[in-house]
Amino acid sequence: MNAYGGWLLGLAAVYTALLIVAGNIARRKAARGEDFFIGGRQFSPLNVAVCITGLFSGSTYIAILELSYVQGMSAAWYGVAETIQVLIIAFVLLGPFRDRMLVTISGLIGDRYGREAKLLGGAITAFAFPMWSVATAIAFASGIHVFTGIPLPFAIAITALLLFVYLQAGGMWSVAFTQSVNMLMFALMFIVGTVAFFINPGIDGLKQLAVTQPAMFSWDSVGLQVIVAWFGTFLVNVLLAQAALQMALSCRTVKEGQKGLKMAVVMGIPFIVLGVLFGMSAAIVVPDAGAGLLGISEYIMQVLPAPLAGLFFLGIWSCALSWGAPCQFSGSTSLGRDVGSALNPKATNEQLIRYTKWSLLLLTGLMIFFGTLRTEQSAWWNILAWTVRNSATFAPVLGALFWPLVSKRGVLISMTGGFSSGLLWYYWGNWSPDEFFLNIHPVWIGMGVNVSFMVLITVVEQGRRLTFSRPSSGLAWLGLVTLAGLLLMNILAFNTLYTLGLLGLTLFCLLMALFVTLITLTNSSVSIRAEWNENKQTA
Repeated sequence: MNAYGGWLLGLAAVYTALLIVAGNIARRKAARGEDFFIGGRQFSPLNVAVCITGLFSGSTYIAILELSYVQGMSAAWYGVAETIQVLIIAFVLLGPFRDRMLVTISGLIGDRYGREAKLLGGAITAFAFPMWSVATAIAFASGIHVFTGIPLPFAIAITALLLFVYLQAGGMWSVAFTQSVNMLMFALMFIVGTVAFFINPGIDGLKQLAVTQPAMFSWDSVGLQVIVAWFGTFLVNVLLAQAALQMALSCRTVKEGQKGLKMAVVMGIPFIVLGVLFGMSAAIVVPDAGAGLLGISEYIMQVLPAPLAGLFFLGIWSCALSWGAPCQFSGSTSLGRDVGSALNPKATNEQLIRYTKWSLLLLTGLMIFFGTLRTEQSAWWNILAWTVRNSATFAPVLGALFWPLVSKRGVLISMTGGFSSGLLWYYWGNWSPDEFFLNIHPVWIGMGVNVSFMVLITVVEQGRRLTFSRPSSGLAWLGLVTLAGLLLMNILAFNTLYTLGLLGLTLFCLLMALFVTLITLTNSSVSIRAEWNENKQTA
C-alpha cells in the first residue's frame, strides 16, 4: 500500500470512530419509538438544514462530479432540479404532511388503503433505497480502488457496513449527529479541491478546454431527454421524497422546518458549482480515465500530496454517508415499521424498532449486492431508484391525497403494474443510462402505467357514482384546456417529440391533465387538508 492509500484508510478509520461515538450519544435521545423514527419532532432549523444538505447535496455533488467529467457544465442541471424539489417540499407539502404526522409514504398509503397496500408499498420502497445508497458509495469506493487496489465491490461493502454500525446506534438522531460532522468534512473537501484546481489546471486550463472541447461548456451536452427526465423525476418526487420528508417532519414546527429547507437550498449551491468545476478539472488533467469517478480519483492523486488527497476523499466518504445513511434508515423504516406493522398489526414500538434494525441488516446486504452489479454511473443508480419507487407509489399517493373514490384493489393493481412496467422498460433498453427503449425514459412508462391502472379501475368500479358537470372552477378549466392542448400537440408533433425524446414526458403530462379533468368535472376530488381533517374528526 502506498502513502495515498495509508492516509485514505487511516483518516477513514478515525472518522469511523467519531461516527460511532456520535451514534452512541444519539442512542440516549432515541429512547422512545417516535424519537427513533423522527427525532421526537425536536429538530431545529439548523438540524433540518444540515440533514437535507447532506442528503440531497451530497448525492448531487457525487452525480455532478461524475457527469461533468464526461459532459461538462450541463451536469449542473441535475443540481438545479434537486434544488427546485426542496423548495416545493418546503412551501407546498411540509405543512399538510406535518398536520398528518406522517413518517413514511408507504405508511400514508397503508393508512388509506389497508395492510396489503402498506406491505407492498413498504417492500417496494425499501427495495429502492439501497440503490440510492450505492449511488454515492461507489464514489468513495473509486478512491479506495485507485489508491489501494482494493476491488470496488469490496470497498462498497466497507461503506455499507459502516452505515449499518452507526445507524443501529440511534436512528434519526444518529443521522442528525453524523450529518453535522459531515458538514465539516464537506468544507475541508471544498477547500482542498479548490487548491487542486488552482494547482492544475487553473483558469488557463479551463480556457484551453473551451477551445479544444467547446461541447463541455454547452448547457445541453448531456442530452435534452436526460435533463427533462431529471426535472420530471425530481418534480414528481416531491410527493414521494420520503427520506427528505422524514427529516423535515422531525422539526419542532412547520415554520422552522421551512426555514431549515430554505437554508439547505443556499448551503447546496457550492455542491453544484464546485462539483462541475472539479469534474471538468479532472477531465483536463486525466482525460482518458474511462469512468468519471475513477478520473476524479486519479486527478486528485496526481495533483495533491497524500495527506490532502486523504482529506478530499474523506469528504467524498462523508457525501456517501450523508446520502446513504438517511436512505438506508428510511428504507429500513419502510421495511421494518410499515411492512412489520402490516404483518403484525399488534406490534409495539419496541418491536417495530427491532424489526427496523433487522431491516437495516437486510438492506445492507442488498446494497452490497447492488454494488457488484454496476460500480459506476451514480446518476443512473439514483434515477433507477426513483423509477422503481415512484412507478409503484405515485398514483396511490395521488389517490390518498386527492381522490377518495380509489379502492384498495385499484391501488394494489396500479402499484404492481407500475413497478413491473418501469423495470421491464429498463430491461428492454439494456439498462442504459441515456438510450431508452422506443426513445422513452422508463420513469414515464412506469408512472404512466401506475396512474392509468388506478384511473381505469376506479372508473370501472365507481362509474355509477361519477356524474359529470360543467367546469365550475379555475382548476377544472385549466385541466380541460391543458388536456385539449396536450392532445393536439401529441398528435401534430408526434414525430418531433419522439425524435427529441420528449414523447414520454408529454404523454405523461396528458395523462395527468386527464386525471385533473376527471376528478374536477365529477366533483370527486378533495383538498389535502380538508380530507385529512375530516379523517381526524371521524377517527
